[in-house]
Amino acid sequence: MDDQLLSVESAVRGAARAAKDAQPVLARLRRAEKDALLHAMAEALVARADEIVAANAQDLAAADESGMAAGLRDRLALDPQRIASIAQQLRDAAALPDPVGEVVRGSVLANGLELRQVRVPMGVIGMVYEARPNVTVDAAGLALKAGSAVVLRGGSAALHSNTALIAVLRDVLAERGLPEDLVVGIDAHGREGADVLMRARGLVDVLIPRGGAGLIRRVVENAQVPVIETGTGTTHVLVDASADLDQAEQIVLNAKTQRVGVCNALETLLVHQDVAAEALPRLGTALAEAGVRLHVDERAAALLPAGVEHVPATEEDWDVEYLALELAVAVVDDLDAALAHIRAHSSGHTESILTRDLVSQQRFLAEVDSAVVMANASTRFSDGGEFGFGAEIGISTQKLHARGPMGLSEITATKWLVVGQGHVRP
Repeated sequence: MDDQLLSVESAVRGAARAAKDAQPVLARLRRAEKDALLHAMAEALVARADEIVAANAQDLAAADESGMAAGLRDRLALDPQRIASIAQQLRDAAALPDPVGEVVRGSVLANGLELRQVRVPMGVIGMVYEARPNVTVDAAGLALKAGSAVVLRGGSAALHSNTALIAVLRDVLAERGLPEDLVVGIDAHGREGADVLMRARGLVDVLIPRGGAGLIRRVVENAQVPVIETGTGTTHVLVDASADLDQAEQIVLNAKTQRVGVCNALETLLVHQDVAAEALPRLGTALAEAGVRLHVDERAAALLPAGVEHVPATEEDWDVEYLALELAVAVVDDLDAALAHIRAHSSGHTESILTRDLVSQQRFLAEVDSAVVMANASTRFSDGGEFGFGAEIGISTQKLHARGPMGLSEITATKWLVVGQGHVRP
């Protein structure tokens, strides 16, 4: 290992160790103290919004120069309104019940031993993400409320934005007499720093990646610390044969266009053949008017009216997370065919059926194996904030420990408390 890599290894492991050493101080804080900390951080973010926006402008300039995709640029951009929204997420998290100390279950054994399983801080949470400065604050706020320190690697595209945001959070910690290293950023150490974080077993208790498929795959395949996998959003909406088309038009437009650069935006539209001749001209026209370019199979192409821009769908289109005004569209024979398509191409994030048939609805809800499965609702509701969790730290598409939007409870661990009266095992 050359001197530069040794330096990065030392710096990142040192940052993780500092976070680990700082965490016990946080674990001793009462809820009122943690909530006051989050409120102070929210106020500081708003007060220093001009400083943060100026830092973000440097990242946006670099993004424009590199030709960053519109959806990713939208995630990167900050303005005073978005900063106020990010600050409100901290206030919302402060208003939530403190998960630490919550009794999950308990009992008294026949021999008199008292058992309680309680929620406890995870310890040190590592985050690896890209071009999403809001995640910097969301992750820090949720981790602190749940009693954990956090090590953040937000990627080179948001380097200046994340540096400014972390500086604000650390300043508030210092002002309140708490260790600044409860929130640590390692962006300065680049990709090599992320690699070191993945190997920091014993210093980092869990690693959570958020970003594109490549980033998540890299973390999952290379990490030596436990990982909660958050997946990309190749989300589906099925317009079933009995769908209310007025409702379907509103839902499809919302799911695709309300905000395109997010993981719960619609990426593949499936239309039942029995309603396709009526639904596709209507939906295709509405989507085209909203600026959406359609990638369609042959049956869908034959039903779209002249003037609706579209291109032939390739096999790759069924697995793409566009994060742009692009949408894959297919006509399916029936519910069985739709379910088979989703099984083959879903990332396990979010799927929705639009139907008035309760039998179809129940089959879809039962058989689709994704973290969030919906009926007659936009996929944009697949979100911790919309679910009432406050700011989410990610949407887990795995099946161990946590699945779906991860709020405070999902980023805690548990331990067993056992109280005896001189008990010995016979």
